[in-house]
Amino acid sequence: MKFLKTVFDFYINASIHVAIAVICLVRITELYLNLPYDKNLLIFIFLGTITGYNFVKYAGVAKLHHKSLTSGLQIIQVFSFICFLALCYYAFLIPVKTLLFGVPFIVLTVLYAVPFLSGFHKNLREVSYLKIVVVALVWAGFTVLIPVFNASETISVNIILLAIQRFLIVVVLILPFDIRDVKYDAISLQTIPRKIGVEKTKRLGLILMIFCLLLEYLIVPQVDVKNGFMVFFFLVIILLMRAKTNQSKYYSSFWVEALPIFWWFILFGIHNI
Repeated sequence: MKFLKTVFDFYINASIHVAIAVICLVRITELYLNLPYDKNLLIFIFLGTITGYNFVKYAGVAKLHHKSLTSGLQIIQVFSFICFLALCYYAFLIPVKTLLFGVPFIVLTVLYAVPFLSGFHKNLREVSYLKIVVVALVWAGFTVLIPVFNASETISVNIILLAIQRFLIVVVLILPFDIRDVKYDAISLQTIPRKIGVEKTKRLGLILMIFCLLLEYLIVPQVDVKNGFMVFFFLVIILLMRAKTNQSKYYSSFWVEALPIFWWFILFGIHNI
């Protein structure tokens, strides 16, 4: 059991879980917009997510709840470096135009962790309210806009609505993490829960998800896909409403981050019945 727990913790802490969630969102975009399956792009985004997330988490911005990772940090660093090398290889297998289109999102990821403001003492994460916007924007970029651009699709109203919906969904998925981190974040870091309180944060998340539900009926004509989103919608609401500052170790880092994976499996199951 100890070995399984070690493997599971590595799976979470090395950002493999969140990378799978990102890939599931890309696959959902392909389904919604009838985009062609591109294995190289999926692997590139998967490896990029691991590399980017581990860079952000372990580049000096980790807070108290990450200190327990010290013993396994070197293994994660080696794993991340291997993923980075593989990422460089797959960068040569996708169109140059796709790489160039992704540059702004890559830059945002770097600036999220690297201090460059106020005399090089602050990064984007430490700017009030900007943390959640940057993360949601990067996710929407990599899971909607980049696949669309890679497929040479013309930007339509449908695509814009899907990108907005994806942005808002990611904002809501971040809220349980921010609720958890209220006791860890510096007072100067004005996250939504710290500014308006936990209960109002949950109500805000509910309002945003209802708006996402309305967007769903503007985006997708297929009834079965809407039904899949409804299941996802209620799962998000349940986990958001149950989020608290003293949540279990895996509540946000596993269950909340698993929601896009559940969503994809629901849609995959519906389309294969």
